[in-house]
Amino acid sequence: MKPFAIQWARAIAIFTAVAVLSSCGLPQVGPSKKQIFSGSVQQEGDAFVIEVNDRVTRATSVVPALGFSDSFKNAGVLGSDTISPGDTLGLTIWENVDDGLLAGEAQNATLLEEVQVDGDGFIFVPYAGRIRAAGNSPEAIRRIITEKLEDQTPDPQVQVRRLAGDGSTVSLIGSVGAQGVYAIERPTRTLSTMLARAGGVTIQPEIAEITVTRGGASGKVWFQDLYNFPELDIALRPGDRILVEEDTRSYTAVGATGTQNKVAFKSQNLSAIEAIAQVGGLSSATADPTGVFVFRNEPAEVVGPLLGRDDLVGAQRMIYVLDLTQPNGMFVARDFLIRDGDTVYVTEAPFTQWDKTISSFTSSLTTVSALAAFTN
Repeated sequence: MKPFAIQWARAIAIFTAVAVLSSCGLPQVGPSKKQIFSGSVQQEGDAFVIEVNDRVTRATSVVPALGFSDSFKNAGVLGSDTISPGDTLGLTIWENVDDGLLAGEAQNATLLEEVQVDGDGFIFVPYAGRIRAAGNSPEAIRRIITEKLEDQTPDPQVQVRRLAGDGSTVSLIGSVGAQGVYAIERPTRTLSTMLARAGGVTIQPEIAEITVTRGGASGKVWFQDLYNFPELDIALRPGDRILVEEDTRSYTAVGATGTQNKVAFKSQNLSAIEAIAQVGGLSSATADPTGVFVFRNEPAEVVGPLLGRDDLVGAQRMIYVLDLTQPNGMFVARDFLIRDGDTVYVTEAPFTQWDKTISSFTSSLTTVSALAAFTN
């Protein structure tokens, strides 16, 4: 009976191994190359599978456009003496009489400190009335007040001062050295100088984004572009809100890579080879360098010219294939740009599945030996 029992146990083990292999029940990190290609439009799937080459890298090298509109860029630098709503002025009025309109007895000078420019841009001066201050310089306001008073008091002399802490301010929040409200002064009339006044940015300059909101409009630029492109260093306006924040773009790396995780961008432009390097590169034990895939929802305006079609509507599911073993494979991967929300997936090498098959088979034989020993 013992030989029969051993043969019976071996038969069961072999049958089990064959069943496992035939049902493709072996563990794997994700779909194989064959399984991915089976989901292509060419095989009645819902995704376009395209091998990446130089033409594809050029067609897909679309990055989010950051910048300011012409209304931001064409705004001139504020004059240091231009009065704005909310500014605070100091007035001194001398009268050439002992008992003047404004001065008390034995005085010929009247001091009016902290005269606030209202929201409509006007100030009120006794006996001169309501005067337009916004848009004028202190000298222009002095002349206006003098003209208003000279018919009521002989030879009035007027001095107008723009006080510190005026209403021409901007607010800075986010990743800056010191958040707060800052006055637009002669040294801080542009975006870069105001950021410097607030202590600069406190995050990596390569991934720092600057958003400026002015009224109902806003614009966003990379921090480094302020210095690379002088036209983006815009002149500030009272009420501007400046936000400094870190780039929020990311991609997901899965499969036979060093780590599998959601990864933040570390630079303005990120190539496929850099994306792989950020997660520790390909797994030397399991990765298939001919099966690097990038999954993306691509706008129809990009996919159409790429596929030579004009009947596509809306975003299309795209699967880009990179073969790093090709003569120019590394160059293509270096030029192919990763975008926000992409999934980078590296398949396992065929040898890995074969190794798993052998391990499964030898495991079954071990079970046979153990069963035979038990029956003995």
